[in-house]
This record gives sequence, C-alpha cells and structure tokens, in this order.
Amino acid sequence: MYKKIIVPIAMDQLEHGESVLSIAEKLIDEGGEIILLNVVEDLNAYAQGYMIVDFPLEMIEESRKHAVKTLEALKARHGIRGRVEIRTGGAAGTINALARDENADLVIIASHRPGLIDYFIGSTASRVVSHCPCAVLVDR
Repeated sequence: MYKKIIVPIAMDQLEHGESVLSIAEKLIDEGGEIILLNVVEDLNAYAQGYMIVDFPLEMIEESRKHAVKTLEALKARHGIRGRVEIRTGGAAGTINALARDENADLVIIASHRPGLIDYFIGSTASRVVSHCPCAVLVDR
C-alpha cells in the first residue's frame, strides 16, 4: 500500500511505538521503507527566559545515543527494512519536515490520552495531523 512510512517513536512511550511499528509492517509495500524516527527535544530552546540553568549538551547527546541504540534494537527485533533517524527540535515540526523531505506516503503516530497541557498547546499528534504533507494514521 505504501512505499515510505515514517514511524515517530518517543523513548518514554516504547509500548506505543511497538504497536505503531506493527501497523507499519502490515501496510508497507514489498521493498518499501520504514523510517523509525525519534525527536530529541532541545530543552535549551524552551528554557530561554524561563530558567537560568542550561542543560548540558552531553545530556542531549546521551539522549540521541540512547535513542539510536533503542530504535536499532527495535528494528532488528522486528526484522524490518528501513532506517533509524534521530533529529533534534520540536516534535511535530520535525516529523512534518521529515515527511516532506522524504516524500513519505504515510506517518503513523501514537497518541495518548490528552492531559491538561494538551488543551493549551495541543498534542504532537494533532499538530502532525493538521500540518503534515502526507496521510497520517493516529493509533490510540
């Protein structure tokens, strides 16, 4: 059905990532590519004006290394054809930019029950649905 599927996976939501990856495996064309994506939020970008303490760059680099190791293991465990991408930035904007740059056919994203903060700033899934240049499947 699809030649290129992006599967964003948050490190604190791995069980949802497994579920979404299983869906992607069923929908990918033979010879298609699944891109496992993790977005490491740049906390320093959000902290400006609110916090005096900077987050050490080592913390971001460690998050990136952990994400690569975790997603490569997930990819191997599922035996999928694809690659791992680790990006830094805001989650929704980064997911949408990768979908555009890769000319993806589909983004499959997990959603969680919204918390209070989601009502003020919106969830990542809703921002991806609203602005993504390709089809989006939301798994709840």
